[in-house]
Amino acid sequence: MESPTIKSFKLRGTRITAAQLDARERLWPTYGVDVAESEIDLMGAFPDKQKVILEIGFGMGEATVAIAQNFPDVGFLAIDVHQPGIGKLLSLIEELKISNIRVMDEDAHLIVGRMIPDVSLDGVHLFFPDPWPKTRHHKRRIINEAFINLIADKLKPNGIFNIATDWVPYAKSIEDTFSKSTRYAGGVVERPGWRPLTRFEGQGIRKDHQVTDLAYKKL
Repeated sequence: MESPTIKSFKLRGTRITAAQLDARERLWPTYGVDVAESEIDLMGAFPDKQKVILEIGFGMGEATVAIAQNFPDVGFLAIDVHQPGIGKLLSLIEELKISNIRVMDEDAHLIVGRMIPDVSLDGVHLFFPDPWPKTRHHKRRIINEAFINLIADKLKPNGIFNIATDWVPYAKSIEDTFSKSTRYAGGVVERPGWRPLTRFEGQGIRKDHQVTDLAYKKL
């Protein structure tokens, strides 16, 4: 699958600090994975890890780092297109001496469709994707039938697709989309203890947004 014409994300402010730019340029050769026509060698990227998790959209990277620190035997392939966030995550990786994160800079549709081998992932994290609340923008939502089928191709049997959103109508839309699939089982769950409260999530809670966690197991 190539990158779709209709994007599921909107680039936020792209002002990048000098420190973030330095990390982006200096650390990318060590921790970055370039986009290519061929599939990623996940065993080569994470040679000593028992499992691999794909994270789609990591914001400024704080949650990614916290989860990776708590699961040192798991490799995390983190995708985003927000340049300040990429720079920040790379700087955190260096600062905290984290060895189990690799970073990619591209549309997740393209990476998953072209570069992730089938039946290779133990899990996928999609935390707080853009809910595109206006009806005319619903077609931009990343969770749709085609995308969850693509993810199912990449997950190992019993692999888990974890999702969180602070937009209740989007949570209901996600439930509806998965309910029509025969490839998953699951639904709304309590917030997993391993998923840290992010800065973005805290802002939503202060605005009385209801956070919904969902987990779907590939059958």
